[in-house]
Amino acid sequence: MGDLPKTFDQPVHIAVIGGTGLGQLEGFKPVAALNPITPWGAPASPILILSHKGVNVAFLARHGQYHQFAPHEVPNQANIAALRHIGVRCVIAFSAVGSLQEEIKPMDFVVPDQAIDRTKGVRPFTFFEGGVVGHVGFADPFDAGLAKVVKTCAEHMEGDGVVLHEKGTVVVMEGPQFSTRAESHMYRSWGGSVINMSTLPEAKLAREAEMAYQVICMATDYDCWHSFEDVNVEMVIKCMKSNGENAKRLVGAVLDRLVEQEHSDLVMAKHWQGTSQGAVKFMTKPEGRGAEAVKNVEYLFPGFWEA
Repeated sequence: MGDLPKTFDQPVHIAVIGGTGLGQLEGFKPVAALNPITPWGAPASPILILSHKGVNVAFLARHGQYHQFAPHEVPNQANIAALRHIGVRCVIAFSAVGSLQEEIKPMDFVVPDQAIDRTKGVRPFTFFEGGVVGHVGFADPFDAGLAKVVKTCAEHMEGDGVVLHEKGTVVVMEGPQFSTRAESHMYRSWGGSVINMSTLPEAKLAREAEMAYQVICMATDYDCWHSFEDVNVEMVIKCMKSNGENAKRLVGAVLDRLVEQEHSDLVMAKHWQGTSQGAVKFMTKPEGRGAEAVKNVEYLFPGFWEA
């Protein structure tokens, strides 16, 4: 990575945010490594620009190049802002999760359509503060169009051992400790499908940034509600190693499909365009807007206040 150019003058519309177990994408040619500094600081890792079938794809390691950021320490604002700033409008995220339901077995994949936020407010979770107020809709936290692409790709890979659950609710807890047994049973009673520590506020910030965002979850354990052994780091890593190839192939297949339609409305997130402008511009009157907050929004959306 050290020998790669530190600048890149072409827009990049598609990004992968890798989590535990997905630290790189094989078969993609690195062409640049960007280190943008946003108003919210630096992203967790250099943004690796990869060339694939003539299209550029960004890759960002959520927990850092060496997995040095705990879930509550991940600079989510900087991660999303940096991707948006280089042109990204479409994000496929990957996350290792615990299963809260018997039918979701370790090594199964899940494409959630809902989320329950159990983080504790210690993570910065919005771009709109400090003199700029915005209330963005989040009723459906993930992107149905991207979910459909993931499901289609998984269907073609069923013979290769990929088992995918087409919907579900991801519970996002604070961490970094795993759940208590009582909490695990409570989340199950709420209808939770899987649990992790990283999808929020990442998905909330992506929505504020008018990006199409979908997480692909891979179950590594049964949390601690099951009669099997309780979850631990060794269990998670073992499962990731066993199913790592399937994870990479599924994400790669999704990217192949998105690359084919790189300039489509889905990849350009046209269906989210203008949602933040409507949420922000008519809330805080000009007299009450904070100068720094106004500049921050302009970083995300150049020309925002002129439109």
